[in-house]
Amino acid sequence: MPEYCGVILSAGKGSRIDPFHTHYPKPLLPIGNVPIIGHQIEILKSLGIRKIYIVVGHLMDKILNAFGRGEDFGVEIEYVEQEHILGIAHAVGRLATHIDDPFFLFLGDIFYVPDRIAQMQERFERGDVAGVLAVKREPDADAIRKNFTVSLDGEDRVTRVVEKPRRIENDLKGCGIYLFSPDVFDAIRKTPRTAMRDEYEITDSVQILIDSGLGVAACNVVAWDYNITFPQDVLYCNLRWLEHRGEGALIDPTAVLAEGTEIVDSVIGPGVRIVRPIRIEQSVVLPGTVIDQPHDIDHAVISHQTVIHCR
Repeated sequence: MPEYCGVILSAGKGSRIDPFHTHYPKPLLPIGNVPIIGHQIEILKSLGIRKIYIVVGHLMDKILNAFGRGEDFGVEIEYVEQEHILGIAHAVGRLATHIDDPFFLFLGDIFYVPDRIAQMQERFERGDVAGVLAVKREPDADAIRKNFTVSLDGEDRVTRVVEKPRRIENDLKGCGIYLFSPDVFDAIRKTPRTAMRDEYEITDSVQILIDSGLGVAACNVVAWDYNITFPQDVLYCNLRWLEHRGEGALIDPTAVLAEGTEIVDSVIGPGVRIVRPIRIEQSVVLPGTVIDQPHDIDHAVISHQTVIHCR
């Protein structure tokens, strides 16, 4: 059995999630009071992985401060800086001198609920592919257009990958979890810079692997996922997380709430202080926020800088 490591990409700026991008790297935004990266670390641990590389850039000090070297999370973390943000393939290529073993790759701004993700390892260990892509059956064609789609050979081997397809040929959506052998680094070196986005796309690297005869498979191992792009995504992902867990609300034990405060279908983060008794419904209060207002709050993401209404 090969020894696997993990990679989490966390270098992007994510300006569309303004105003949070000036204070939060997107991978630190919390889902159920745990940063997205924290959830991904737990998935990697469930696969027996203890060595994790995090590619950092924007607000990298905040990620380093949050996770350190990984001791508190039961893993060993090494950080690699991506100085120029030139796409996913470029970020992965920064690891070529660090990694000699197969590795799982996670995009740090996507929240995942996996479903039998160990099947990716099982498929890889059959020995006839250099990569395995996590996919899911996606009824929403627009969601596929925002990600990538794959064509299969009738079984599970991928024949073609298309980034942000205009034409939808099937309901398989790529989910941003990959398992690669180190052969992917050779494919990345051959990957051209795209004219449209001026980046190095990982889907182009995957296609190069396929065309070179090394083989790539697909596994349907994601129950649901949520790409955190806009402020409202933080809210709706948290609400879906609460529903998934069958919980009406989550209040961190360190939060201090005024007597009479009502919390309904909401997530209240660590160190939050609610000064006056108000009703907070279907909202997310980010860590360290102080709320001192007489009005109820509904469908909002609240930080110490601002209130983002999401209706």
